[in-house]
Amino acid sequence: MILVELRKMLGSRRTWATILLIDALPTLVAVLLSLTDLGPRPGTGPAFLSAVLTDGTLFPLAALAIVLPLFLPIAVAVTAGEAIAGEAQNGTLRYLLIRPVGRTRLLVAKLVAVMAFVVVTVLVVAATAYVVGSLLLGQQDVLGGRAVSVSGTTLSTSELVFRTLIALAYAMLCMLGVAAIALFLSTVVESPLGAAMGTMAVLVASTILLTLDAAHGIQPYLPTRYWLAFVDLFRDPILWRDVVRGVLLQVVYVVVFLAAGWANFATKDITD
Repeated sequence: MILVELRKMLGSRRTWATILLIDALPTLVAVLLSLTDLGPRPGTGPAFLSAVLTDGTLFPLAALAIVLPLFLPIAVAVTAGEAIAGEAQNGTLRYLLIRPVGRTRLLVAKLVAVMAFVVVTVLVVAATAYVVGSLLLGQQDVLGGRAVSVSGTTLSTSELVFRTLIALAYAMLCMLGVAAIALFLSTVVESPLGAAMGTMAVLVASTILLTLDAAHGIQPYLPTRYWLAFVDLFRDPILWRDVVRGVLLQVVYVVVFLAAGWANFATKDITD
């Protein structure tokens, strides 16, 4: 069942069209940065941004910061929101369950397919950003330890690779939290659009509440609170506090919403 869902997801033209659209934005930003003087000159402005403009090997992290707050969550919400609700809307959910496929197994297969979409998207964005950044923004002698951290210190190749992999994994975990919310809503409603819009409403509300002083007490528990904490991985030394908090928070959201989705789907009457 998992292989079937993976083939369906990765074999869809819409999947790759979505990935290409997400990938296009950081690529466009790299082109604009290389052709204009929009960014700070080397040695001025924020240390990390200044470093990105002179070392394109760091651009994958900038690309991640560009797509993570809005575009990637929208894509994940739409994809996960369609997982169950889409089958119900198309009238195929009942026939799927008539086959010797348990509801838990179907839910797990849908989740794996959604996360495959997230992993492929993040890797495509990071790889494209590395190539485009290296070509357009220049490439320092990373082997000589000249890649620059947010703190302005140099990073060795092994340090840069390790921190980049952790940052990518962290972004994937954050999107797993989004997928869990959307998958839960997909078991509640029978409209993929409703599940996606409901998920985006949660994320937009979280983002707005983060800007309000009156919501200070609940801000540490909002789903989008620590999304960009991966930047702390590129400080020297690494500031683990917000990263660890972000991991724990996303794990809670994943466990709670996946459990709620499973409980609802396992007991739900399927009539269509």
